[in-house]
Amino acid sequence: MKNPFSIGAQKEYRHIVTPADFARFDTGEVHAVYATFSLARDAEWSGRLFVLEMKEETEEGIGTGITVVHHSPAVAGDEVVFTATLTAVNGNEVVTEYIAQVGNRIIATGEQKQKIVLKEKLNQLFEQLRQA
Repeated sequence: MKNPFSIGAQKEYRHIVTPADFARFDTGEVHAVYATFSLARDAEWSGRLFVLEMKEETEEGIGTGITVVHHSPAVAGDEVVFTATLTAVNGNEVVTEYIAQVGNRIIATGEQKQKIVLKEKLNQLFEQLRQA
């Protein structure tokens, strides 16, 4: 694992809300707005942008935690801008805080964590789980 970043470094990710992002469960669509679980997926990606530059070829990142405080809805066609800020690197754990906005309106805030580990170790763990 390498770390070319200083605490406070930022990455930006932009996502256009589509119907695939809406709040939908097995019982059907709940709201035609950006679902909290879709927002969490994209927030994790915004933190992963750091991991992609930090991991070595033999390593991979794996999510270890995410919080989502959903402040305001976003509708189809809205461009949601995620700004992830590196807040800590604790050994092999990468921690970011993010803010998601449509224009000046805050959609969500939270924290996202990933660990960088050897691919071989992850593959062994996944295989053990499959055979259990």
